[in-house]
Amino acid sequence: MLNSDLARELATQYGTPLWVMDAEVVRARVAQLQGFDTIRFAQKANPNTHVLGLLCGLGVKVDAVSRGEVLRAQHAGFSLGGAQGSMAEAVGAELVYTADLLDRETLDLVCERALVVNCGSLDMLQQLGERSPGHAVWLRINPGFGHGHSRKTNTGGEGSKHGIWHGQLPQALDLLRALGLRLVGLHMHIGSGVDYEHLARVTRAMLDAVTTVRQAGLDLHALSAGGGLSVPYRPEDPSVDTAHYFSLWDAARKQAEVILGHGLALEIEPGRFLVAEAGSLLAEVRVRKQQGDLSYLLIDAGFNDLVRPAMYGAHHAMRLITRTPRELGPTQEVIVAGPLCESGDVFTQDAAGELRPQTLPQADVGDWIEIERTGAYGSAMSSNYNTRPLAAEVLVDGADCRLIRRRQAVEDLLALESGL
Repeated sequence: MLNSDLARELATQYGTPLWVMDAEVVRARVAQLQGFDTIRFAQKANPNTHVLGLLCGLGVKVDAVSRGEVLRAQHAGFSLGGAQGSMAEAVGAELVYTADLLDRETLDLVCERALVVNCGSLDMLQQLGERSPGHAVWLRINPGFGHGHSRKTNTGGEGSKHGIWHGQLPQALDLLRALGLRLVGLHMHIGSGVDYEHLARVTRAMLDAVTTVRQAGLDLHALSAGGGLSVPYRPEDPSVDTAHYFSLWDAARKQAEVILGHGLALEIEPGRFLVAEAGSLLAEVRVRKQQGDLSYLLIDAGFNDLVRPAMYGAHHAMRLITRTPRELGPTQEVIVAGPLCESGDVFTQDAAGELRPQTLPQADVGDWIEIERTGAYGSAMSSNYNTRPLAAEVLVDGADCRLIRRRQAVEDLLALESGL
């Protein structure tokens, strides 16, 4: 939640829609995970290079899922390489590339830059091994079950494309041996949200996989707990107990060390946990409408800016910020919607698309709405739908506020199609 005076100042100076990130919140979330040997940021949650630079300066490492994300991370200050060096270099690599496939251009980059790869398919192992014998890899295992706040964020089980199916782990290990690939560790990420009973099931599946590796005569040097740490988007949502979360994985790590006979590094790969609560989207109220019994506020941000409510039915708390300080009047239930030519361009809806009003004080045209906890999968999933330029982004760090992405212009979009 932004200070109201600061929100007015930023909206006035930079215009709206406007993304705002708070560096202190990011630092606080990083501090909560210091028990892990490595915190590896899943940058898809928020790939702004200034956010990446902040995390790099805090000693956080990074995960990339595309060629573009690799180049972003390098631009932000992360070092590449490690896949052809010592195993210690591979374990400590600042960047790991995670995917279920390697397109041709990315395969070239992975080999040229010696990127440690977290492999999610047998074909991916085959293609990498043929090009780069001796390459260091992780194996991402699909344990046969998943978990998530939405089917679209569930990354385990038969309904998910992600990871090497647990029953195919022996085949993957045979490929490693045949192709001369070096095994760094095992990775298991099954979706977002924290259910400690479910997490215990994940750690048991990880130990089964460790046993399979040992029985195959191969070794491991690290385990990755994946990500998916939950964020409380509603007041009643529980906050993750990071100490308990670490204790469950640390206990599993210790059991794996007994199986293998030596120590293991333990990674965690958070995305939303590090950045979601640090972000807000500011938008101006442009229209008030009464549609039968329903009251609407139409704002200048749409699902091209923040798609989570339209895609997942995701909830984001909202707050009215008056253009000039004034005493707030009575509250009312309102539907908050955007400017796009789509009936689904509504920020107050559930996963089935049913309208779910939020309670806000009465707004005037020209006031602003702060949409809270948008630092993860907010600006990262923005689009140019309806030829709408990407919004500007600002980073607040104590008393310092700076622009970290300029507002895109329509001319930028047209330039991509000009002179062809």
